[in-house]
Amino acid sequence: MTTYAVIGAGWRSEFYIRLGQLMPEKFELVGAVVRNPERAGEFQADFGISIFESITALLQFARPDFVIVAVSWASNPQVVEEFVALGIPVLCETPPAPDTSALRALWSAAGSSDLVQVAEQYLFLPGHAARLAAVKAGAIGIPTAVEISSTHGYHAVSMMRGFLGAGYEPALINAHTFAAPLIDPLSRAGWNKDLTAKSRTTTVATIDFGLEKFGIYNFVENQWHNQLRHRRIVIRGSAGEIVDNKLIALADGPAIVESELRRFQLGFDLNLDGFDTEHISLNGKIIYKNPFIGLRLMDEEIAIATLMLRMKDWVEGSGSAPYPLREACQDHLISLAIDVSALTNKPAQTEREIWAE
Repeated sequence: MTTYAVIGAGWRSEFYIRLGQLMPEKFELVGAVVRNPERAGEFQADFGISIFESITALLQFARPDFVIVAVSWASNPQVVEEFVALGIPVLCETPPAPDTSALRALWSAAGSSDLVQVAEQYLFLPGHAARLAAVKAGAIGIPTAVEISSTHGYHAVSMMRGFLGAGYEPALINAHTFAAPLIDPLSRAGWNKDLTAKSRTTTVATIDFGLEKFGIYNFVENQWHNQLRHRRIVIRGSAGEIVDNKLIALADGPAIVESELRRFQLGFDLNLDGFDTEHISLNGKIIYKNPFIGLRLMDEEIAIATLMLRMKDWVEGSGSAPYPLREACQDHLISLAIDVSALTNKPAQTEREIWAE
């Protein structure tokens, strides 16, 4: 049994509490630190957990095996450093710090401790996890380029770097913004009452990661929720490419072959095994299997639960690091450079940073 605590009372904090409670054989939540009295009351009523007004009060009650820090960008580095100084492993929300200077300062303070992981979940979503498995299996040869149009900033960069196996080389970024009318039917809160088209900004960027690897970034405001925009992903390699769920590649013969990532979903028609994702296959072979069958989780929850399990295994010494701080620092460094290039309408260049050494 692994114990953990949650620091913060935002939207993300609720995921970690709910998912831990769904896996009582693996996790014991010792409590949450919530400074806002109103939110503290809501958390107590909704989840029935111990609430502490400070980190000191939490640690007087129990010392968890790890903590999940889900506070504001500005507050995150200080809270992470506080737990690192106490020798307690941390899984912190993205990004780990708000700007380049803060990233460097956080790394200088906590990087050498090897106690900090970051909750970057996108490559743990079932579809992306299956694509990554296909790429690592050599399905398209050497990965050379990734195009992402689905999520923003550091999330998109983490996907690009993950699929490409990109490291910490200097990157060259060229970004531009464009405004155009778009109806925005949905937000996190649900359907919008106002369905008139309004100006929305699209950011398009090219990222040269060096070593013959590059990315194309394309994101429109609120694309996470706006289902009037398809999510698109292209992963190109030396021997083929993946476009969304379709794969084309060179096979023995020689010949060009096409195949598809197929998701098997429980609960449709006369399948009475509960509504769940079971697995994803490619060419008749299972390349991704849902670790949480029976919990009926959506993809985002599967990804976050996977992070929690990976963190548990890492803390216990039985698994590899889920997403080290240095990876998150590099992701956000490039994300910040996209913002700078888009704002100035000029190329932005990153350099090799201290976390790369």
